[in-house]
Amino acid sequence: MTDKKEMLGTAPVGRLLFKLALPTVVAQLINMLYNIVDRIYIGHMPKIGDLALTGVGVCMPVIMIVSAFAALVGSGGAPRASIFMGKKDIESAEKTLGACFGLQIVISAVLTAVLLLWSKDLLLTFGASDNTIEYAASYMSIYSVGTLFVQLTLGMNAFITAQGFTKTSMISVMVGAFSNILLDPLFIYAFDMGVKGAALATVISQALSCVWVLSFLCGKKTVLKLKPKNFIPTPKIILPCIALGTATFIMQASESVIAVCFNSSLLEYGGDIAVGAMTILTSVMQFAMLPAQGIAQGAQPILSYNYGAKNADRVKKTYRLLLKICLAYSVTVWAAVMLFPHTFVSIFTPDASLIAFASRALRVYFAGMVLFGIQIACQMTFVSLGNAPSSVIVAVVRKFLLLLPLIYIMPNFISDATLGVYTAEPIADILAVTFTSILFSFQFKKALNKIAPPKKP
Repeated sequence: MTDKKEMLGTAPVGRLLFKLALPTVVAQLINMLYNIVDRIYIGHMPKIGDLALTGVGVCMPVIMIVSAFAALVGSGGAPRASIFMGKKDIESAEKTLGACFGLQIVISAVLTAVLLLWSKDLLLTFGASDNTIEYAASYMSIYSVGTLFVQLTLGMNAFITAQGFTKTSMISVMVGAFSNILLDPLFIYAFDMGVKGAALATVISQALSCVWVLSFLCGKKTVLKLKPKNFIPTPKIILPCIALGTATFIMQASESVIAVCFNSSLLEYGGDIAVGAMTILTSVMQFAMLPAQGIAQGAQPILSYNYGAKNADRVKKTYRLLLKICLAYSVTVWAAVMLFPHTFVSIFTPDASLIAFASRALRVYFAGMVLFGIQIACQMTFVSLGNAPSSVIVAVVRKFLLLLPLIYIMPNFISDATLGVYTAEPIADILAVTFTSILFSFQFKKALNKIAPPKKP
């Protein structure tokens, strides 16, 4: 365990980042398979595949909210635990882990009750039509039951990553994802359960992942252990975690709000095919950008630990390497989508008209992704250094001050109103990267001076 802690402060940064990021990237990609595989199987259902895919796509805002609450606790608590580890304060790190676990139990109970009671009303509000509400409601009626497993798997796995056990956190995701891949065709086709089968496969898979995660955190190999005496989420421990996790929560929860706004506008201007295309576009976006997010998550323990240990040079070196890798990746992905949009779209549907429509929209939607690696690197560094205010500001600006208004403004300036809705995304992305870069240049220097003040002449 001592080697694992010391590794974060002494191993060569490049080699260490690769070692931590590779399993995290794989885990991120595999994690996305939960929903991606569902959509692929559902989209290829005979006769009803296009409508069923659109219906499940309408469920995504609800699923994003559930995941956002897991991120609120996990992404806020895990960096703080890493910082405490850097300070050699294992007791405080374990108290943080235990309190976050207790809070997630409470949140899961509340979310489950809300979804079981009002999921259909939420789905209608989120863009379901008379043609698609049947499929959306069927999916959510099953998925709601697995809220606890989703919360604990996503939230607690962040603490495994924060300790540097990225291979273990990767296995956590692999257990569920591979189970989902095997169970989806069985429940959807063999048992003829359709979208309910896809949801059931996801719930069972998440339950298996949850068992793995909790078993590790209660076992002998972990540095930080789950202990019942730490389960009470006292304000002193949990409020700083929530403050730090708020930015990630806003980013993920706002995806839900943004999805609702996109779906309602697209339903008005382009009908069900435009909403179905949006399901494909967001799926491609999430899947394509996950490796960059995985790399950033791999850098988080290094940044947080060394910030806690007041090793400014190592923090600076880690950030610069993270920025180069994320930017190079976003440029590469952007080029691939611009050149081969049909290839990405055809993964999700065999419908020729939907492929043609979504391929055109994908190029527009992805136009601003060329620079998005900068946003990911800066955002993760803000969180890793415990800079809650800046991380919240960046999240709010991109989603609420830029993207949300643009969804309704752009259709008024472009002759093809449906295409105008999609245009909001790249414009918001480019403006957000510019703002984030300026803010980061000031805040990063301030953070480094805090742990290593400049020498007086």
